[in-house]
Amino acid sequence: MSAVPSLKNESISVSMFLDWCKYTNIFYNNLYLEEYDWVIKMPLIPQGSEAQNEIKLKKFNLTKFVYLISY
Repeated sequence: MSAVPSLKNESISVSMFLDWCKYTNIFYNNLYLEEYDWVIKMPLIPQGSEAQNEIKLKKFNLTKFVYLISY
């Protein structure tokens, strides 16, 4: 018998990449949730800009954005 209950071994696979939106001319830092095929998009724009705090959650669509680099 253990004093600490067992935990489920669940892990979420996340990839990070940069992309550019050709429609709004904004670069994004992205967290891609592979298991769910969703992307958390965080704009890379100067401090104080109106769009700086606009974090987006979108279904992954490779055709809408220009993929730059994965890290």
